[in-house]
Amino acid sequence: MKSRAMRSALFAVLATTLIVHLVRAQGGNKLKIGFSFESMHGERWQSDLEDFTMRAKQLGADVVSSDANGDDDLQLQQVKDMIKSGVKAVVIFPHDAAKASRMVVASKAANVKVISYDRLILNSDVDLYVSFDRVAIGRMQAEYLVNHAPRGNYVLIAGSPSDEGAKVLHDEQMRILKPYTERGVIKVIADEYNKDWLPSEAYLHMLAAIDSAHGDITAVLASNDGMAGGAIQAIREHKLAGKVLVTGQDADLLNIIDIIQGMQAMTVYKPIKLEATKAAEEAVRLAKGEKPDADGTIRNGKTRVPTIMLKPVLVTKENIKTTVVKDGFQTLKDINQALPRDQQIH
Repeated sequence: MKSRAMRSALFAVLATTLIVHLVRAQGGNKLKIGFSFESMHGERWQSDLEDFTMRAKQLGADVVSSDANGDDDLQLQQVKDMIKSGVKAVVIFPHDAAKASRMVVASKAANVKVISYDRLILNSDVDLYVSFDRVAIGRMQAEYLVNHAPRGNYVLIAGSPSDEGAKVLHDEQMRILKPYTERGVIKVIADEYNKDWLPSEAYLHMLAAIDSAHGDITAVLASNDGMAGGAIQAIREHKLAGKVLVTGQDADLLNIIDIIQGMQAMTVYKPIKLEATKAAEEAVRLAKGEKPDADGTIRNGKTRVPTIMLKPVLVTKENIKTTVVKDGFQTLKDINQALPRDQQIH
């Protein structure tokens, strides 16, 4: 009896040990993907990560993320650390589109798949590019202005000179403006790229433009909402608020409020939940060795990169409720609590 009891106890210990090893093995074999941000500054990027992580977990994958705070070398090191941790695919939102090719080289050397997120990494073997159609965004911004202000002095506030997407936006904006500038009915009195899309840079450039034009400015073609906010601050200080049409992009809360109050004319809403979830789905797909579900290609200087290009949405005061509010991107509560009662939307 004693021998039988000892055998039973030993069997129980062995069974428990086996279960522990199986659990550890399953945990260790769980798919892991990375999301490398050049910076988490700005209203939208935390939302991107949250939506990405939620979808990845639904698909059975763990997410490792990092924030490089605008440092190219740090972002490279963070991606290398992700590779060492065992990620099978990494999604990269790059700071400098050219320097980011180093991260692709490091990933490929370890057989890790790479998705370029929102900004296209140049001159590298990227497996997939997921973004919104920047040509369409630039066209929306410029067409809105020429339709509402076909004459006058324009100020262009472009994004970072190290961001290829900023150049794409600017080139399309200029293409739309060209017939008007050639006829002399629109005059571009200032045209500046802004380091890292900084609102503070936009503010300074706007101050200089207002000074050089003695306040005679019709429109500001700002490529995103952060820079639009910087420009609007300068416009307010010179008592030109509401007199100058200002564009934007991203549908940030403060800019939606500015639109309602007449300080900003429009913004471009990008359903980022769709972008983030699509990137998560494709990262899992690539990590499993499957082909990406692309809908086209785009050249990045070295190869034609499979691409998923999502559609942006123009937002004005008239359609805030049916766009950003309807999608849950912004809420009526958040919008209205910053507005006087007579300006609130219901």
